[in-house]
Amino acid sequence: MTAPDTADTPASEATLPPAPPPRPRSAARNTLIVMAGTFGSRLSGVVRQQLINGFGNELLDAFVIASRVPNLLRELLAEGALVNSFIPVYKSLNPTERRELARAFSGTLIGINLILMVLGILAAPWIVSLLISANANVDVGLALYMTRLVMPFLTLISLASIAMGLLNADEHFRESSFAPVAFNAVSIVVLLLATVLFPHSATWLALSWLLGGLAQLLVQLPALGRYGLLPTPQLMVHPALGRVLAQMAPFTLTTGARQILNVYVQRLLSNGAIFSPGAVSAYANAETLFTMVNGLFVVSPALALFPRFSQLAAEADWPRFKELTYSTLRTVTFLAAPASALLVALSGYAIGIFDLRGNMPLDRFVAGTLILTGWALALVPWAINTVLLRTFYARQRTREAVVVSAVGFLFEVTLYNLLVPRWGLIGFGISTTIAGLLVGLALVYLYGRQLGFSVPQLAPYLARVLGLAVIAGLIARLVALPFPAAGPGSLLLSVLVLALAGGAGLISYLGLAAALNVGQARQLLGGLRRRLGR
Repeated sequence: MTAPDTADTPASEATLPPAPPPRPRSAARNTLIVMAGTFGSRLSGVVRQQLINGFGNELLDAFVIASRVPNLLRELLAEGALVNSFIPVYKSLNPTERRELARAFSGTLIGINLILMVLGILAAPWIVSLLISANANVDVGLALYMTRLVMPFLTLISLASIAMGLLNADEHFRESSFAPVAFNAVSIVVLLLATVLFPHSATWLALSWLLGGLAQLLVQLPALGRYGLLPTPQLMVHPALGRVLAQMAPFTLTTGARQILNVYVQRLLSNGAIFSPGAVSAYANAETLFTMVNGLFVVSPALALFPRFSQLAAEADWPRFKELTYSTLRTVTFLAAPASALLVALSGYAIGIFDLRGNMPLDRFVAGTLILTGWALALVPWAINTVLLRTFYARQRTREAVVVSAVGFLFEVTLYNLLVPRWGLIGFGISTTIAGLLVGLALVYLYGRQLGFSVPQLAPYLARVLGLAVIAGLIARLVALPFPAAGPGSLLLSVLVLALAGGAGLISYLGLAAALNVGQARQLLGGLRRRLGR
């Protein structure tokens, strides 16, 4: 039976031992690559946001509303659901089945996105009216026009996310991590043209978003071809496709809850009886800074280690799975804690970096500062949640994770309704912090019930890290006191204070952490010494 299979095989090849399995890539290297790509993406995103802030409140508020519309479905059909549902199933297949699944999945997702794009354009009036309060401080007609222009962004970013998922599943992180830089670079070029030639053009502002999404897709295609991962999308049935879609289905619940939160926030911010024009844009500015820090110090390590979590889950190697959980939690909290404290201490100066032209309205500046201050408090709780949620996705226990997340988002909406009218814009962040703490407790309980979770293994470490972060924030605030207060038109001052006060706070944090024998600080400083010694 085997003779025909080997008759045409050269003896030298037939006697060769089977090739050893590929060595796993370094988790630390993968994490650094993702963090570098995230840093480049977020830094270029700040430049893009600086240019966007040169537009007036009317145009910018309408643009923020318009860009929210495709993002309502982006997490479900693109980045979040795809990566967290696709990779665990993909990793469980052999190479041939992986290629077939990629073709079937990409074809299905493209078809769904095209249908939703058309429906979104047709239903744009209803969607915009859902996002904007009846007592609007936003130009509804302008928001509607820009919404229809940016709707194809959903399809483009979904295709880019398919590419990212395929590359990340095989631990090729470089191209996918730096693809968002292409998005920002193209957007910046378009915005510069708009600033010089069309300073009041809604069309060019919307095109900067759309063309950026196209660039994020195109730059990943050569890597897919080079690694033999470029799929030929087909509308076909594959046995594993059902497993992926089954994993994605629970995301409908959590995404629906998140979008209820987003819709509520946009309606609240656009209510002229409560907030002045510019509140919508201020929220976007604070969100850009929060996602920059969160993406760099939290999402990047979690994203880089997710394929490793998925592989350990597929092998049912639970002792190593748990150890990876603890080490990842220690890493992200070590990084997130000082970032949280420094953002609270220097929030006004952080918002000041967006005022490139020096013409940011005062109400937009003040609103952004208050929102960012509150959100900064939520960074550590949601860092823990980000890691724990991925441990559930890796074990394909999606339903539990998304139910907890969905309940958390609905609870957050309730807190917004209670706290924001009483406490103002800072109530957004306080609500997010409280919801994050409760979601974290629920996830720890579920993880512990299934695999065992050692709270004493993390609690003393977390207490030390948070204490050191508070000291770092106080030092940064003391260093900033001699300088003028942040405000509109203070770009250079903001950069100077962030560098001096933020640097002083960070150095004190690392020094104290090393003195107290915190493992992550020793590893970081040891790595720096080795590099400087070369």
